[in-house]
Amino acid sequence: MLDWKQQVRKLKKETYVIYLAGKDSRVPWYARVLAAIVVAYALSPIDLIPDVIPVIGYLDDLILVPLGIILVLRMIPPVVLAECRLQAETAMEKDTTSWIAAAVVVAIWLLLGFLAVIWLGRIL
Repeated sequence: MLDWKQQVRKLKKETYVIYLAGKDSRVPWYARVLAAIVVAYALSPIDLIPDVIPVIGYLDDLILVPLGIILVLRMIPPVVLAECRLQAETAMEKDTTSWIAAAVVVAIWLLLGFLAVIWLGRIL
């Protein structure tokens, strides 16, 4: 059995695989749409059930994301899936951390928080 770190790495890799497959024209349109939804949901800080709710808040991440990935993987043609897995493995071996992208996301959230504080200050 895989330990949790290996499971997280596998989930990350499979998410990247469906991201790559979603850009491939050989994948049916409905699979590309579902792939985009699953990848967006997996990477989004906004959940159907907020993580602040004990136990239940993490269930959507632990159940919906893997189920979505499994469903999308079944819709992707095997040849495309093999190519995307190879690309994902190659990309994950390199250090592809994008600090610029992370900084942009953090800046957007800080800006939204700042604007929310200003808006609440005007209301109260």
